[in-house]
Amino acid sequence: MDPIPAAIEIRHLRKVDGDKAAVDGLTLTVPQGCFFGFLGPNGAGKTTTIKMLMGLAPPTSGSIALLGLPMPAQALEIKKQIGLVPDESLLFDHLTGGEFIEFAGRIYGLDRSTARARAAELLDLFELGNSPRKLIAEYSKGMRKRVAMAAALIHRPKLFLMDEPFEGVDAVGARLMKDILVEQVRHGATIFLTSHVLEVVERLCERVGIIHEGKLIAEGLMHDMRGAAETLEDAFVRALGVERETETLDWL
Repeated sequence: MDPIPAAIEIRHLRKVDGDKAAVDGLTLTVPQGCFFGFLGPNGAGKTTTIKMLMGLAPPTSGSIALLGLPMPAQALEIKKQIGLVPDESLLFDHLTGGEFIEFAGRIYGLDRSTARARAAELLDLFELGNSPRKLIAEYSKGMRKRVAMAAALIHRPKLFLMDEPFEGVDAVGARLMKDILVEQVRHGATIFLTSHVLEVVERLCERVGIIHEGKLIAEGLMHDMRGAAETLEDAFVRALGVERETETLDWL
């Protein structure tokens, strides 16, 4: 059987900021059709890594290939095939949700009628169609995340890069977004996401990587990482080497 081709191929990736390496020699392969969770404590290098994958930050050294194409040499061709949901989604506040999604479709090369039709369908899919004239400026953070994800879907990408996509999203919205992402993976898409919510990663992802101080310290299939009768949280804490007895305060 032929090996599954890689959706993401990172080799010896470094990003130096001042005198500190935010990402330090990262090597990682994510196969196509995989739901991959990229974990780490605050400041570990997760967002820096995903910004480099998105083309928002140039690496100091190392190489990145997405869908078999090298970054940044073929960045334009790559961007046609990926959907982006950055941590701070930069949306146009003076557009409606539908207008923004349609605009994203046009940027990705869809003709006007197709972009408009898909935008309307995505608004309904993400349960945002009840207030079609509502401006994004009036949206809650959770609604903004839904719009960002809808805009990332409109051109049917093969690879999704998502930085904390569920942050600020209520339980109903998060469930809706999870179901949509799982369906995309069923259809062969690859999803690479960061999240601080380990329960979400544990439920969704089949593979996990853990980064700490810019270095990959653990990576593998979810059931192998988790181990017998252990949660992902236990595996995460153990990998970081920060397990300790719980301290108490006499007065608390």
